[in-house]
Amino acid sequence: MTVLETQGLAAKNAARVLAVAGSARKDAALDAIAAALERRLDEVLQANEEDLAAARAGGMRPSMLDRLALDRRRMEGIIAGVREVKALPDPIGTVTRMFNHPNGMTIGKRRVPLGVIGIIYEARPNVTVDAAALCLKSGNAVLLRGGKEAFRSSSAMVKIMRDALEEAGLPRDCIALVGDTSRESANEMMHLTGYLDVLIPRGGGGLIRSVVENARVPVIQTGTGVCHIYVDGEADLSMAAHILFNAKCSRPSVCNAAECVLVDRAVAADFLPMAWELLKTKNVEIRGCEETRAILGEWVKPAVSEDWDTEFLDYILACKVVSGPDEAIDFIAQHSSGHSEAIVTNNYFTAQRFLNEVDAAAVYVNASTRFTDGGEFGLGAEIGISTQKMHARGPMGLEELTSSKFIIYGEGQVR
Repeated sequence: MTVLETQGLAAKNAARVLAVAGSARKDAALDAIAAALERRLDEVLQANEEDLAAARAGGMRPSMLDRLALDRRRMEGIIAGVREVKALPDPIGTVTRMFNHPNGMTIGKRRVPLGVIGIIYEARPNVTVDAAALCLKSGNAVLLRGGKEAFRSSSAMVKIMRDALEEAGLPRDCIALVGDTSRESANEMMHLTGYLDVLIPRGGGGLIRSVVENARVPVIQTGTGVCHIYVDGEADLSMAAHILFNAKCSRPSVCNAAECVLVDRAVAADFLPMAWELLKTKNVEIRGCEETRAILGEWVKPAVSEDWDTEFLDYILACKVVSGPDEAIDFIAQHSSGHSEAIVTNNYFTAQRFLNEVDAAAVYVNASTRFTDGGEFGLGAEIGISTQKMHARGPMGLEELTSSKFIIYGEGQVR
């Protein structure tokens, strides 16, 4: 057996124990994990500093360094997320339907774990703990394969969590980290059909496409975030400017950040200079259409066709002036990645039309796309933002990590 197959088999055996562990044992393990991460916080921060030093030496750009960086405040948030997951209702064992068959049998439908979940992700060490906590609470073993940039951080956190599992009386192999960060290990995970029940990619478009196109293991597709803000002709322009600034600049390296703003021609001359006063405080580079350049000046870079489909993950914003809701909705239909889309408007009917016609996992009226997040939606942490339409869509919490089985009670019925 290969190393990955050995890890997969260990995870499969651990998943059988975890599936019937019950809420009390799982919650005790989550408490132990949170406490252990607090006690051994310095180990994680030291490992993260080593990751950051290597990333800086390798020329990683600042926005991606921000994704990689951990400090005490971020770790406190990660640990709080573990406790929030622990406090959520356990979905396992919930009976979602029960009815009586005409022949006297009782037929029900019960939530069960998926089994062993494989997660391939990039330089996001917070995913290591978020994913482990969600999988544990939902009764799933998890095999984590992070990027090389965050490997020291992830290794430190996984070791701490595995020690805590053992202290709590659950198998260490409920949580495991793939030691090989090469492309070959990712390819092997995509074909680990005898051991993984589902594979979830979290990262850039290239990673997600590779997994979706090559995996033999069933995939829950998380998507890139080519998110739009449409500023309608009947918008509160000050509100729109602050929503855009938040959606683009509060943390540009994440998937729910805005990448493109569409502005109704009727308000473009007033709105764009107002928005620029905020955006320039973060040195945002605007790639605009000809009308945008005519309003804001020649320093705006001319947008090329690829800009309308790019997840920049940086202080870069595409900008297009449109004729109204029809063009905005059509443009989003052509260029959206199906993640999060927003309209700013005071017109109720335009807002309802946008909600009805825009096809995305999350659609906003008068709010920033940055709220598309498991914690903000009351799910505790999240394992990713699904942009597909089967089984799970949007932020994926505990229920999205379950399947179901029919349970039937009979008294000797035959067919």
